[in-house]
Amino acid sequence: MDFTFSEEQQAAAEAARGVFADVAPDAVPSPALTTGAVADEFDRALWARLADADLLSLLSAEEYGGAGLDAVALCLVLRESAKVLARVPLLESSAAMAAVQAYGGPELSAELLERAGRGEVVLTVAASGRTGHDPAELAVTARQEEGEGADWILDGVQTAVPWAYDADYVVVPAHTASDRTVLALVPRVHDGVALGEQFSTSGERLGELRLESARIAARDVIDVEGAWEWLRDLLTTGTCALALGLGERVLRMSSEYTSKREQFGFPVATFQAVAVQAADRYIDLRAMEVTLWQAAWRIAAGAGGTLPVAGDVAVAKIWASEGVRRVVQTAQHLHGGFGADVDYPLHRYHAWAKHLELSLGPAAAHEEALGDLLAAHSLG
Repeated sequence: MDFTFSEEQQAAAEAARGVFADVAPDAVPSPALTTGAVADEFDRALWARLADADLLSLLSAEEYGGAGLDAVALCLVLRESAKVLARVPLLESSAAMAAVQAYGGPELSAELLERAGRGEVVLTVAASGRTGHDPAELAVTARQEEGEGADWILDGVQTAVPWAYDADYVVVPAHTASDRTVLALVPRVHDGVALGEQFSTSGERLGELRLESARIAARDVIDVEGAWEWLRDLLTTGTCALALGLGERVLRMSSEYTSKREQFGFPVATFQAVAVQAADRYIDLRAMEVTLWQAAWRIAAGAGGTLPVAGDVAVAKIWASEGVRRVVQTAQHLHGGFGADVDYPLHRYHAWAKHLELSLGPAAAHEEALGDLLAAHSLG
């Protein structure tokens, strides 16, 4: 079996490394020193460079100006972005575009995908539900007025929507009276739509999306079974890729620091207690990596298995949530007081890691979901 990445996937990762090479993780004020958001908007200059490198349209088909690549390629690029804490909605916009292409109508795809691939339109996804702990699809209700092609009416609240103040459209999962889940593309500026400021541990501005009788055209509502579940799996897997990239950068920072920091005339990296902790975190990262690629491959290939793809996604998120937390905590310990210095970027990685740990559910939530899947599917 061949586990290597394809030439196209490797080319995407190489292009990403080039774009992110000069991105400074501390280019905005520290979240430890600000009471509000660290910046008014995401990094628009970096967004433009990603568009120029065709990295915003990785998953789009060639007919929409894209590269026609898959979830594995997207995760390779996200992994690189997290190493520099890139402040762009790359995951959310790419995943939303992929869902529109896979499940939306041709009219909607033609309207959005090329513009989004050029960076002219920004998409995000409301995936946290009303409280961050309940299913996102149950936080908003959707009802369609009578008549073929009639508008949909949305009511409800979605919390902690990433990049909500910068996006042109928010993809909102909503449930119908017949217990179906639809995906509505809600314009940020629209009658019946309001935003309330919230803030992440990373200092980024999130939005509480409030919908009150918001009228959405039928063309902008995806009413296809499985669309939300597919989008949620892709978002979760992308979050695992971000956690992996962040963790790899932090372990490298720890290695570099402990190799230079001396006690009793020796680098602390040579001390057994330090080496053992670093080795444990390396094992965490390798487990995060292998479970990530398993989930991304299942999504990309549509491959079957004993469990649905959600099982592999749950395993990947369990490792990502627990692993990235252990990596940053060990890094703080090995750096000593230096790790808390706001002029050194480690505390920023810790803040972003906490956000990624909890995004789309912490480890405990995915352990529960995995248990339900195991109970529902025979492994014999």
